[in-house]
Amino acid sequence: MAFHCLNPITATPFSSTRLHRSTSIRTSRSFSVSATMASSPAKKVLVPVAHGTEPFEAVTMIDVLRRGGADVTVASVENQVGVDACHGIKMVADALLSDVTDSVFDLIMLPGGLPGGETLKNCKPLEDMVKKQDTDGRLNAAICCSPALALGTWGLLEGKKATCYPVFMEKLGATCATAVESRVEVDGRIVTSRGPGTTMEFSVTLVEQLFGKEKAAEVAAPLVMRPNPGDEYTITELNQMNWSFDTTPQILVPIADGSEEMEAVAIIDFLRRAKANVVVAALGNSLEVVASRKVKLVADVLLDEAEKNSYDLIVLPGGLGGAEAFASSGKLVNMLKKQAESNKPYGAICASPALVFEPHGLLKGKKATAFPAMCNKLSDQSHIEHRVLVDGNLITSRGPGTSLEFALAIVEKFYGRERRT
Repeated sequence: MAFHCLNPITATPFSSTRLHRSTSIRTSRSFSVSATMASSPAKKVLVPVAHGTEPFEAVTMIDVLRRGGADVTVASVENQVGVDACHGIKMVADALLSDVTDSVFDLIMLPGGLPGGETLKNCKPLEDMVKKQDTDGRLNAAICCSPALALGTWGLLEGKKATCYPVFMEKLGATCATAVESRVEVDGRIVTSRGPGTTMEFSVTLVEQLFGKEKAAEVAAPLVMRPNPGDEYTITELNQMNWSFDTTPQILVPIADGSEEMEAVAIIDFLRRAKANVVVAALGNSLEVVASRKVKLVADVLLDEAEKNSYDLIVLPGGLGGAEAFASSGKLVNMLKKQAESNKPYGAICASPALVFEPHGLLKGKKATAFPAMCNKLSDQSHIEHRVLVDGNLITSRGPGTSLEFALAIVEKFYGRERRT
């Protein structure tokens, strides 16, 4: 059974996947940053973060730019490197902004989220850096509320075409920018975008600006991005069953060193938006996990503590190192087996269906998908082409570019289509 997944902007705080069906990336006043920087051996990128930063935007920006070969510094504008992002997601920055104010960056890119966007706007050292960046002819980029709150307020969008999160469009227009509804807008040295649902396109566009089209295509390919991002998407469901819960869905998301940060954060972020009780549990002896692209995430509890409770869903992010850690954790594998034997929902994305579920018999009698390069490890490859596949109490998906669809499918299974739209 196939069902359609809709995501209009009026109901959930992320940019619509349907709003601009005919609009992708628009470039105004052709400007080749990559050509002007061709002689530079290393591209340095700054991503400032604050309490209340939108975590999926920040993590995707960091992850994708690092995949492209950029030297990305994550800098906290707070007085400590630990940041409490939106939806209870905890991150650890690489440095304080005060440590890097004298550094030169090829790109400064601002995530959104509230109150994080307001904090970035009110950070005078960051404002000074971004204005100097503009004066010196280097790239600035912002997404979600930040084009209007930060770049617009600082006077950098006057006479420019720009886009932002839909509810900030009026404020964007008041900054003397020409507000447009592109998913990603490039105007000279300024790149803007709309929200979590456009972050991957935004980030790949910035890879192209820094490194060229060939590198951008190389980075995009393994992300399993949607070929037409503005189009409505479908999820395939077999052997339909109701996913039940008592009062609030209790969901366990294990993470480990080497977990794919975009996938982990997408799952946690969007399930918490839906008001599920999501417990993030770290394997090992430390709550802090260094994910596959060196983003530092902080779990809520250790798996030893999480094991004491029961869950309506256990769901695994991918990432090669993380999946291998999951597969070698007898404790986690036993929890998954009990979940499956009880006919309770369990799921995985990217490498984890192939590296965790398959070798431990958790796909027996089930149809599944996985990261394309891992699908040869699945004993049944009959349904691997589906981006998100539900088979009874099992849900699987392909990679970072399918992680939002994956998370939203889980929301729909627990709450129904109305909640996820």
